[in-house]
Amino acid sequence: MSGQDNFNHGRFCDGLSRRDMLTAGGASLFGTTFSLSSILEGQARAAKPNSENSLIILFLAGGLSTIDTWDMKPDAPKEFRGTFDPIATSVPGVQLCEHLPRLAKQMDKFAVVRSFGHRNSGHGPADHYILTGYHPAAGFNAGLKPNNQRPAHGSIIARELGARGSVPPYVCVPSMHNSGGSSYLGSSAAPFVVESDPALPNFAVPDLAPPVAIDAARFGSRRDLLSTVDRFQKRGEAKFNSQVRTVSSFQQKAFELMTSPATKKAFDIHSESDKVRDRYGRNTLGQSCLMARRLVASGVRCVLINHANWDTHYNNFHVLKNDLLHLLDGGMSTLLEDLYDRGMLEKTMVLVTGEFGRTPRINKLAGRDHWGPSTAIAMAGGGIKGGTIVGASNARAEKPATKPYRPADLAATIYHSLGVNPGKIFISGDGRPFPIVPHGGEVIEELFA
Repeated sequence: MSGQDNFNHGRFCDGLSRRDMLTAGGASLFGTTFSLSSILEGQARAAKPNSENSLIILFLAGGLSTIDTWDMKPDAPKEFRGTFDPIATSVPGVQLCEHLPRLAKQMDKFAVVRSFGHRNSGHGPADHYILTGYHPAAGFNAGLKPNNQRPAHGSIIARELGARGSVPPYVCVPSMHNSGGSSYLGSSAAPFVVESDPALPNFAVPDLAPPVAIDAARFGSRRDLLSTVDRFQKRGEAKFNSQVRTVSSFQQKAFELMTSPATKKAFDIHSESDKVRDRYGRNTLGQSCLMARRLVASGVRCVLINHANWDTHYNNFHVLKNDLLHLLDGGMSTLLEDLYDRGMLEKTMVLVTGEFGRTPRINKLAGRDHWGPSTAIAMAGGGIKGGTIVGASNARAEKPATKPYRPADLAATIYHSLGVNPGKIFISGDGRPFPIVPHGGEVIEELFA
């Protein structure tokens, strides 16, 4: 299984493909697709003063086996500990999996929360829980139709902080996640979806057509043709109201985004040297990490990398060793090193997580099943103290052994780092309160220096 296969064909045990959940051209609000111009229109209404920090989320969809990576248990019985050995890291006394050697050397740049977990072990609900901070209510639809009961972290950030420059504030790469949308916040906070694998030789962003290879003269001709069609259509209209003229202005802004040199530069991964691209890894995860670095450098506030398939029910150790961990090791370690070397890590929070962990006990198929009660998350940048280990799980990684942290605490921590008030409450048109962090969510203070 290659990194590119993860984007095109990754499926989980429920039979659903992440590809099945994509929403072309933008995000979805209860099944409604937002166009690029409507996203821009909403962002103009929601623009807020700048905050300097950004966020990159590496979401390992399917569920990373953290007992085999971030929180190994070498002294546990063999039916729990597995076949991997721990290795020393750049931080004395801290060990990681032997198949993460490059990350072991970067341990001083990131932290691991080992006393993390939650109460759901189902893909769809757990996705929503991690990416929004809210456990979904009864009746959550985890099927093909996206269902965001609450806005994703990136949408909250987009809503509160707005855009910096001509690039969108929130981007999903390479694909939309069904719990990555804006929910009740609407188009003002919807993500811009790359909808293409940056590891492909002919990579281009469909919603920024024409591709960077098409010169401005050719695109100008297309624009003239569209203007002619628009004039013909408008002759048949009786009148135009201010709303129509406003929509036209945001369509114009969408056009300007497509032709913006800054936007083209941000998404033009082909401009990177072969040496840099090789360091990240010529696979979907590696090139998505490189794209995330480029986007954050251009002013994007949040990038959600949606990478499948980490659902290792069968042959867990073979799949991790041969198909998956080298992708994470190369992509994440290079991202951290690259951000640090460019002086960007201090202002760029990086979160690496799946929707849950895997069962401590190995199953009969040499795999591990879903396990929400205990997992671990890795975090770096944005003020986080590298080399920190927060909390611990018990001897078999079945549950937290120290103060437990939950998705609500993760949400509060993210917003704290990015300068968004975790106590903020949105009020709907009918007067209903919508806190951005669930009651009881608190910043994980041990992460910060």
